[in-house]
Amino acid sequence: MTTLTDSKRWQAVEQRDTHFDGQFYLAVKTTGIYCKPSCSARTPKRQNVLFFATPAECVAAGFRACKRCQPDRVVDPQLALARAVATALEQCAEANPGAMPTLAELAARFNFSPFHLQRVFKRHLGVSPKQYALGLRQRQLKSRLRRADTVTRAVLDAGYNSHSPQAVVRDLGMTPTDYRRGGAPVDSIAYVIVESPLGLLLVAATERGICQVALGESRRTLTRLLHDEYPAARIDPEHPRLAEWVQAVLGFLNGTNPHPDLPTDVRATAFQRKVWSALRNIPTGETRSYAQLARAIGRPKAARAVANACGANPTAIVVPCHRVIHGDGSLSGYHWGVERKRQLLELEGVEA
Repeated sequence: MTTLTDSKRWQAVEQRDTHFDGQFYLAVKTTGIYCKPSCSARTPKRQNVLFFATPAECVAAGFRACKRCQPDRVVDPQLALARAVATALEQCAEANPGAMPTLAELAARFNFSPFHLQRVFKRHLGVSPKQYALGLRQRQLKSRLRRADTVTRAVLDAGYNSHSPQAVVRDLGMTPTDYRRGGAPVDSIAYVIVESPLGLLLVAATERGICQVALGESRRTLTRLLHDEYPAARIDPEHPRLAEWVQAVLGFLNGTNPHPDLPTDVRATAFQRKVWSALRNIPTGETRSYAQLARAIGRPKAARAVANACGANPTAIVVPCHRVIHGDGSLSGYHWGVERKRQLLELEGVEA
């Protein structure tokens, strides 16, 4: 970590910069209160402010914690740093994915050495900032292919080089033109939405297998998710085995059936298929960390890419991505909500 001057601390306070939360605390002499740099309270006068490194130092100097920003709550500063860097990358990917910041630029912004920032980020998120940015670029490409006037415009707007079509095909698992048309040809898709212990459950299938399982609170939202993912498909209510497959999923959620072993028919990159196959090999009642799953597929340094593949899993429950947790045992990172992930694990006898 580089030296943090009082001038830079004060600038962070004026900007209410969350990136500096946990790096220092400000105490206001006129109120006797200490805060995080990002506190939303009215900015005090500079001459009334003292800076401290820890909450304990603030208390020892006679200051009490602000009830608004709660600076005395224990937060792992390294985890906070990793999350702040991830947020910065996400904001950049949304605004200008073609100009993602370099490691050196991120290090200067967060006042850490490049080595320290990369080590902390990778420890908590499983991949380097660059790998995380590449995953964000992939999601931007999918989103923009659905909205842009042309495929070329979508590819360029998502930050890809027009002279590197192989990278686009690798990230999508198909050409961008095929993805824009709705992916590989699908004759028809049948689906139903039913009540379940986890809320509304959508199960959709082609004649070859289940292509989407989604959870939510709104029938309209779930239906739109299906149509957005398969815009070229003909939605057909007739399907010879859909009712049987839905009952298998419901039986599992109700605790009356074992985990269903059902066929799937999904679009995916080769890497995603490898991850999803490994997910189906995790026994019921057991969990794996993203790092463990990465090692299981022979890619020990790709924990974050594994996490991205789990997040992109279109057939929740059937492909049990809920069985993958962070190395510290936390349950964040489930597309359908952490509480649903906890319920699924408890259903399988895992203490969550």
